[in-house]
Parts: sequence; C-alpha cells; structure tokens
Amino acid sequence: MATIQWRPEVNVLTVPQSWKIRFVPRDVSRTDDLAAAMVAENPNYTLEDTKTMIATLARVIQKKLINGGQATIDGVVTFGLSFTGRLSSPDDPLPPVDETLHVDVRVLQPFLKEIKQKGIFEKRPVIEKAPVIEEVENTQLHLKDVLSDKSVLHLTGSNLFFNPATEGNECVLEGVRSGRQVQSQFGPISNASIILVPDIPMQNESWQNEYTLSLSTRYSEHGTPRTGVYRQRLRSVLLINGLSHPSGIGILSSSEADLPYVSLLSATASASEMLRIQAVFDIKNNWLLLNLISMQEDGPMGEAVPITANISGALPGFAGSAVSDILINVTDYAALTTLVRDYYYGRLVDVLDIRV
Repeated sequence: MATIQWRPEVNVLTVPQSWKIRFVPRDVSRTDDLAAAMVAENPNYTLEDTKTMIATLARVIQKKLINGGQATIDGVVTFGLSFTGRLSSPDDPLPPVDETLHVDVRVLQPFLKEIKQKGIFEKRPVIEKAPVIEEVENTQLHLKDVLSDKSVLHLTGSNLFFNPATEGNECVLEGVRSGRQVQSQFGPISNASIILVPDIPMQNESWQNEYTLSLSTRYSEHGTPRTGVYRQRLRSVLLINGLSHPSGIGILSSSEADLPYVSLLSATASASEMLRIQAVFDIKNNWLLLNLISMQEDGPMGEAVPITANISGALPGFAGSAVSDILINVTDYAALTTLVRDYYYGRLVDVLDIRV
C-alpha cells in the first residue's frame, strides 16, 4: 500500500514562526484515471461505461442542486448549497447569485474514519527551493499589500517563474475566513516578477477583507509542486456606501473573527473619497493610535487619537480631504491590539472607499 505523504512547511503568517503540515499528493486522478480504477475494481463494466456513469452522477447531483435539493452519497459525501452576503433588511432581495451562491461539499465521517484507520503516513523532507514572494504592490493605488477591483498587482521576489497552463502550477488568492480563487489573468512572468490582475474571492462578510497569496510551481516536468506563501496578509478595499451606518461597517479587523473589532458608524464628508485608516501600536505607552491618512505614503494625515479600551469616538480628517471626520466604535480593543502588534508588525491599515 502506498503511503500518504506530508511535509513541514513554514507558516509565514504566524509570529513567532511556526510550521504547518502540507499534504503532498502522489498524483492527480482525473475522470479517465478514476474510470480505469473502477474497472479494475469491477471488471463487469467497460471503461466507457464507467466514464458514462461518472458523468451521469455529476449531472444528476447538479440537477438536484439546481432544483433546490441536497445530494448525499451514503457514507461518503454530501453536496449542498450555501449563501454568503449581508442584507440591510429582511425585506431585501437576494443579491446577485454570482456573488452569494456557493456549493458546499462535506465529507462524511465513515468515509474519513476509514482513511484515518488504514492510511500509512510518511514524512517528506523540507523543500529548500520554493517561490519566494517578497513584495506585492497595487500598481493602481501605488500601495503595498492592498487588493482592489480592476487593479493590477506587481509581485516581486525569487524563483517566481511558472506556467499557469501547466497542471499543478497555480497562483491562489484565498480568503482568511472563506473563499479561494485560482488566478488566471497575468502579464509578464519571470523569476523575479509577476504581473497579476487579481480575481478576488468573496468571504462570508463584507468586512472580512484579509487574504493570503500563494504560488505553486514545478521546477521540473515531473517534480513535486513547491509552494511559496507571501508573508503578509493582503487587505481589500472596504466600501463605505453612504455616510450613516447605525449598525456599523466592520473595519480594522481579523477575518478569523466572528464579529468585527472596530465598526464605522458614520462619516461627515462633502464628496466621495478614498482614504486610509491606520492603527499603530505605541510601544512606549502600550496603547493604540488611530487616525485617518491620505492614499499617499508620507502624505497628509489626521490627528492621531489614543485608544486604550473599548470606546466610541471621532477621528478627524486631514488637510485637503473631503472627509471631515468619521465616527467609529471599538468593540474588542484587546483583540485589535493583538492583531496590530503580533500579526501586522505594529501597524494595520485599511483603505476606505467612502461614497456620498
């Protein structure tokens, strides 16, 4: 019996550094491979019959879902539908299904239990050569580690060259809470640089805006895929549509949380504007400083407000900004401090797209 292979891999998103367990697939079985294996298990069926049965099963499950049902292969797996998104009122219509509808595939315990009992596990050595993403810049906003619609990302580093059309080679944006999207739109690709037009997957809530970026490639035709994960989490632009939000719009939060640490309640603005809000950990005083800043590094910024506990308060705007102030509510100061200090190296920034 072949072994189930795994290897340690650096988790660059944790401080202090830790290692995660990476499954190393021996191969990838597609329809023809699965059909051949089924014929080997039951020679009464031909290869073509088996391929037809696999295709028929896929169509039947799809039709069940289209008709609002749920499909279960007893003891193996369940297929169902789920929605993500947020409604302002119970009377709101369903948002576009391209953004909200998902297919959930849940493996059932009897199937998983037998794999755990019969599997033989083999540790593989740590791979030395792997893609290293050193920096990600949004070329539209000229900011690092920011995702936005209709933008272009410039990735720089080493060992980055890969062919997206080759099986096993992929660049992936993955939501920290949910959502995973293999990227497909690229400009020039080299060992030192990649131009990427990001396809940003939806997460469960609009305020969950943290993403990881990874690149997997093979350095030889039959080599093992090697994956590099960017050390910093990317954060997508947060849309603030309107000036009054009594229920709050989450900002400056971890996508792993069930509720936002900070919410924006209202803004005073004479026109729509894109700006940033930052939270900086003040080591000397052991508190957080929050303020509004412009979209340019080293540009104008508003007065920094010390935050030492859960509190509601206003952050003033800065010279030349159409936004006079915003009102925020800090609901989990302890978690926010940990996030800023331990995961963002003392400075967390969100881009706010405030629309009047």
